[in-house]
Amino acid sequence: LVLSTDDHSRIILKAENSHDNSDYINASPIMDHDPRNPAYIAAQGPLPATVTDFWQMVWENGCVVIVMLTPLTENGVKQCYHYWPDEGSNLYHIYEVNLVSEHIWCEDFLVRSFYLKNLHTNETRTVTQFHFLSWTDQSVPSSTRSLLDFRRKINKCYRGRSCPIIVHCSQGSDGAGRSGTYILIDMVLNKMAKG
Repeated sequence: LVLSTDDHSRIILKAENSHDNSDYINASPIMDHDPRNPAYIAAQGPLPATVTDFWQMVWENGCVVIVMLTPLTENGVKQCYHYWPDEGSNLYHIYEVNLVSEHIWCEDFLVRSFYLKNLHTNETRTVTQFHFLSWTDQSVPSSTRSLLDFRRKINKCYRGRSCPIIVHCSQGSDGAGRSGTYILIDMVLNKMAKG
């Protein structure tokens, strides 16, 4: 699971909707049972210059769940750009993101709900971000139970949808660490549940 620049293994944005007429974002589709529709999108944590592309990707892929597996900073080093508003709304090109709620479930993770609006079409969508806080780079989660509770809450929110789940960790990520590990755990446990 390494993020790629090959067209068959990357998410392609619609250049006409892009703020810089580019179709590139550092994100890869991850397939599970359906080879035509990705079950996940493994993405680099947004940078200040790519946050608009990130929300465009969320919109164009119909995503309603974002899984964030990194704190914003680790040991004083910035891991991911703060790509959502702390209150009210922020505008990213034609995508307006409005923070609806933020719930701290436990010391290990929290859940945020957003309204995402496309100002070109005036359509809106609810997007839920699940943010796991206690899994630092090059380590294991501080609590296996918390990670499994986190996954359970994500799957309860996602149940019955056909859009991919966006999974990201830090801005320097190649997708092979926390993001790849979470996706693999989720895939295997889903397969086990189906027998």
